[in-house]
Amino acid sequence: MLPLLLLSLLWGGSLQEERGYWLQVQESVTVQACLGVHVPCSFSYPWSSWYSYGEPFIYWFREGDDIHRSDPVATDNPGRRVKPETQGRFHLLGDPRKKSCSLNIRHARMSDTGVYFFRVEGGDVEYSYTDKKLNLQVTAPTEKPDIHFLEALESGRPTKLTCRLSLVCDGGRVFSFSWAGDALGAMDPETLHSSVLTFTPRPQDHGTNLTCRVNLPGDQVTMERTIRLNVSYAPWNLSINLSFRNVTALKTLQNSSSLLISESQALQLLCVADSNPPAQLSWFGASPALNATRISSTKILELPGFGAAEREFTCRAQNPLGSQNTSLSLSVVWKPASLTGVVCGALAGAGAMALLSLCVCLVSFCIVKARRKQAARRPAGADGEDPVMGIVAWGSRQKPWPDGPPDQTSSPAEDAPPSGEQQELHYASLSFHGMKSREPLDQEATNITEYSEIKTS
Repeated sequence: MLPLLLLSLLWGGSLQEERGYWLQVQESVTVQACLGVHVPCSFSYPWSSWYSYGEPFIYWFREGDDIHRSDPVATDNPGRRVKPETQGRFHLLGDPRKKSCSLNIRHARMSDTGVYFFRVEGGDVEYSYTDKKLNLQVTAPTEKPDIHFLEALESGRPTKLTCRLSLVCDGGRVFSFSWAGDALGAMDPETLHSSVLTFTPRPQDHGTNLTCRVNLPGDQVTMERTIRLNVSYAPWNLSINLSFRNVTALKTLQNSSSLLISESQALQLLCVADSNPPAQLSWFGASPALNATRISSTKILELPGFGAAEREFTCRAQNPLGSQNTSLSLSVVWKPASLTGVVCGALAGAGAMALLSLCVCLVSFCIVKARRKQAARRPAGADGEDPVMGIVAWGSRQKPWPDGPPDQTSSPAEDAPPSGEQQELHYASLSFHGMKSREPLDQEATNITEYSEIKTS
């Protein structure tokens, strides 16, 4: 029993063909969305039925649909309606009397992807050819939209851009457009959903990406084109890179900077400008507005060293859209007072002054200390003599001292100056004649102070 069952399964297709039912169709077909495809197909039906009942009706159904309750995707039966989503797009071609079941598909949609089977109905015969089915695959379009410029992009000038797609889908669907890119960050999002875009480029937009996207409603298919913006703009962001003795760019200077250098210092000035198209760079000995002489037509200016002076150098960047200048003022320090020598000399001078002040303080301290020791050894009773410096201090007396002892009977009032009378100041000059240093004879001799003539005035 089992061998007979296996034999019937293996010969099932052949038995169908022997009975007069067979179908030839391409089992796998791929088409891009919005495009069309033609699927050749031929079939056979028993001749006896054809002759007895006339020409049958043919149908294409989607796999899984009920052949009695569901609408076919295509049929030649005028009494049956087709699915609304395939109406006008799926068409039967050829004459069934010539065994043709070919199917033509236009404006394919992503939703058309699926498996389909063929069916014949006529008289007392109804047959579905399920042994061979059509597998339809609809893919996203490979075509991309194009972005057209009405004019070249220039910084500060409004420009219109148009996104176009040559692909045509069925008239029931309308493409939706959208724009994206860093250059559009400040724009109103409502203006970014149109096939035409108007925006004003900036210098910083040069080299950024701009994308146009086209969506197919209902199919979740997106086609896009991305371009790199080429924005023309005048020179800006001008700067000078400075290097010492071929050392790479130790300092970047901008906006009329100044620098203090040595007269023997070798410099290299590199002018850098941001512009599109690239700017022509030139160097001048002063501001170009003053009709200064051009000293270089390259971006690098070599300064091997120059004499004592204050020099100004100006770099000018210029292209067809405009120009920009930046200057560098060099204050030159000449020899021998180079910048290093000035600092070292100032430090050395300050150190010498500090040492000299210390020496003076030490000498003064030694003198004062010696005087105080000498005054301590001298007998007391010397009025008017400074115990430290050994000099006579003169008071404001009107009369000189008498030779004899003072009168005990005199009152202090007699010595006092009259009321309202200003006291006189007496000065003395000291002169030491022929003073020679000598060695003391003994310990007592060291306490003897020598005096010389004192003149008063």
